[in-house]
Amino acid sequence: MTLHRLWQSRSWNYVITAHAAFEVARRRISEETLRAVLALPEQRHRVRPGRDALQSRINVAGRIYLVRVFVDVCRNPAEVVTVYLTSKLAKYWRLAP
Repeated sequence: MTLHRLWQSRSWNYVITAHAAFEVARRRISEETLRAVLALPEQRHRVRPGRDALQSRINVAGRIYLVRVFVDVCRNPAEVVTVYLTSKLAKYWRLAP
């Protein structure tokens, strides 16, 4: 697996895999948005052991979207696997922990 970049967040180190970098570019998600979610996500959920979904809401042209970032946290440094935007807040946003 080719790793794209090593970045340092306020609380942890992570790399963006080639696949995640490709998806960020294809989906036109800014690096600033990705870094903001990684640094301080509004929510964090365990998808399975070793993989977490970090997510935050953003406003794009007057509409609220959810940015979801999937990270393999069991690696050192952690690896960003993929990133996407969705309008399906009701499906993914959790009101209670």
